[in-house]
Formats: sequence, C-alpha cells, structure tokens
Amino acid sequence: MIQEADQRDDWAVGFQDEVWWSHLTHPNSHSWAEEKPLRLIEQTHQKGDPDPKAFACYGLDIRWKAQEEVWLRFVEGNPKSNPTIQFMEWVLEKTSQRGIRVLLMFWDHATWHKSKMVRAWLHAHNQQVKHSGNGTRLLACLLPKKSPWLNPIEPRWIHAKRKVMQPDKKLSASELSARVCAVFQQPVLPWIKNNKNVP
Repeated sequence: MIQEADQRDDWAVGFQDEVWWSHLTHPNSHSWAEEKPLRLIEQTHQKGDPDPKAFACYGLDIRWKAQEEVWLRFVEGNPKSNPTIQFMEWVLEKTSQRGIRVLLMFWDHATWHKSKMVRAWLHAHNQQVKHSGNGTRLLACLLPKKSPWLNPIEPRWIHAKRKVMQPDKKLSASELSARVCAVFQQPVLPWIKNNKNVP
C-alpha cells in the first residue's frame, strides 16, 4: 500500500506516535570536550511548581510529494481516546487543505488507538468523506506489536530530546515545548484539552 501511495499525488503516508517530554530528566547522551566534560544536572520537582513533571505530545511523520514533515500537538494530561480524536481531526484538516485525498497512517497498539470511541469516530469520518466528496479519507493500519523500529518517528523523538536538553537549567513546560517545535520547524500551537470525564 505504501508503494501505491507513493505513486499518487493526492495520497500521503503517515507514521503516528505519542511521546513524553520531561524537564527534569535528561536522555542518554554522549559528548566530547577538550577540557571539562559536559555535566547533566538532574533537576527536581519543586512543591508548588505549576508545570507537570512531564507532558505528552502527539506527532505525525507525514510524507507526500517527496516532502516530509513532523506535525506536533502537545496535550494536557495522558494520551487517550478523546485527545487522539482531536489530534486526528486537526491532522485531517491540514491534509484536506493541502489537497491530500487519502492518508495512509500507521500507528502502534496503544489502547486509545484501538478503542471503540476512536474506531467509531474513524468509521463515521470516512463515511462522511465518502458521501460528501470532501476531506481526507484516513486508512489507519496497526504496526506489528513491540516493533518501534518500524516507526520512523521514533528516532526523531530521540534526536529531538538530545537537541532540546539544557544541561544545567530546568526548562518550563512552555520553554521546552517551544524548543521541541523549533526542532521540527513547526509553530507553537495551543495544547489539546483533555476532558477528564471522557475516555
């Protein structure tokens, strides 16, 4: 199917994933220095700090017409069905604006990807596109279980975490999210709201 998508100007291929960003812990990293080696100072969470210890981010590595981008949206709280649908609605609005008729998307076996709510929304969305003739149809495919190496967005997360880290300072959530967006050359957008009463 990927080969078929590559041959069509109005199809795109996407690899979706969620990742956690922390302003307290640092990723594994190596450095070289002539004099003093780089020291990563582990930060601690202070009482009264309004920022969470870590926050989640939805991402889509999307490819079409020999272009490749990573689209990002940060989310309040944990990834689950409702914010996943909000993220995908935002993605499909962007693909529709670009004239993409079909998005062939791969994602893992996270429970919120396979939930009844997400599957019902996906079916309803595709039916609406079929009947109206407008919008982007979403073909969602599950990657094999426990195979993160098949998702090309995974190494992008690792490299980005190394690029945004601050060895000796605790970044605020807004500073860290802005750095992440800068790495992927994406605008800083409002965070997706997470309704605690919706699964």
